[in-house]
Amino acid sequence: MKPRKQNHLESPNLTSDRAQPVLHQRAGETQSYNTVTPRLPLGLPAEKREEMVRQLNQILADTMTMRDLYKKSHWQVSGPTFYQLHLLFDKHYAEQLELVDEVAERIQTLGGISLAMAHDVAETTDIDRPPRGREEVPVQISRLLEGHEIVIKETRAAARRATELGDDGTNDLLVSDVLRTNEMQVWFLSEHLVEMPLVVAK
Repeated sequence: MKPRKQNHLESPNLTSDRAQPVLHQRAGETQSYNTVTPRLPLGLPAEKREEMVRQLNQILADTMTMRDLYKKSHWQVSGPTFYQLHLLFDKHYAEQLELVDEVAERIQTLGGISLAMAHDVAETTDIDRPPRGREEVPVQISRLLEGHEIVIKETRAAARRATELGDDGTNDLLVSDVLRTNEMQVWFLSEHLVEMPLVVAK
């Protein structure tokens, strides 16, 4: 009797180790944190890029904290202004989320390594940690405004330094995106803390 011809689907090569995922891999870092790629054709020396990366990572950590603080406020807000603030907090969250990506990408563009993990952000941010529980609306807004002020101050300082170092791309990002977004959000938030009559004028 003639032996059965092996089907190509039964080939032993298809079930070899080469076709399986190699799990639990570990190796050394390919680039350390707080370093930049030394030779990058950006027209900026490595030491200048390192300085800007350090400042951008601080802004990134505080921006990520603002993002999460807005989401916390969005979930936990309550009271007569619930609907308006629920929507406003989520809008501001989305804008902060976009800033996080832009700042992180700028760090990588400069040849650096951007912060990414929550525990690293918590160790780096200058913004006070809120309690886990729910707070009153004026306290939520006050916390957000205090966080914005921290980001705005460090963004202005970093933008000025970027100009001194000739890093026009970072200056443009900080002024056009980070600073203006935070200033606009401060305006929207602060109006909610103005004491105004609801029905009868004073």
